[in-house]
Amino acid sequence: MSDYRLYGRAGWGSTIVEAQLVWYGLPFAFEPVDDLFKSPDARARLERVNPLAQVPTLVMPDGSVMSESAAITLLLADITGQDSLVPRPGAPERARFLRWLVFLVANIYPTFTYADDPSRFVSVNAARDPFRAATDAYAQRLWRQLNGEAGAPYFLGQRFSALDIYIAVMTRWRPKRGWFEIEAPKLFAIARHTDQVPELRPVWTRNWPA
Repeated sequence: MSDYRLYGRAGWGSTIVEAQLVWYGLPFAFEPVDDLFKSPDARARLERVNPLAQVPTLVMPDGSVMSESAAITLLLADITGQDSLVPRPGAPERARFLRWLVFLVANIYPTFTYADDPSRFVSVNAARDPFRAATDAYAQRLWRQLNGEAGAPYFLGQRFSALDIYIAVMTRWRPKRGWFEIEAPKLFAIARHTDQVPELRPVWTRNWPA
């Protein structure tokens, strides 16, 4: 079987998929992408593979292209036939997993899309800082809601899942781990616990070197 090709950037959303590929032991090549906010050339090159020019973009062994991290998460579980990251249909925690997976990607993830570079969505310079501040405040409300639903030591309780990978990665972004430690301590604990999963340490080290 040919390798997968993952287009990504260290510390960005591609880390979520990179961690899953490593977890499953799937062979892949990492295609580094320059900063898509600063490099028109990087955006143009990625657009040839994914018209949205977003990471993660995953090229499958047959040459087809997958995007959207939640879709990739579900597909990789199907391909491998494993339930170690995604509960199988009929599992008691399946509905809870699906609800909060989609909550993360449909509600929280877009706040980074909008606030990371407000100029893409707000044409008036003076309005950009208030727009970003309002978007960040909304994201924090969503994080607090998720914190109220979290189990221990992992989001689903004793069962590790892809949700914990999302949390470990996304809590490194704005407002960063210090905020979570105070305002969303359950999520902070899950992230710290997931940081110590032996199989994933090489991924964290590559993306966030000490």
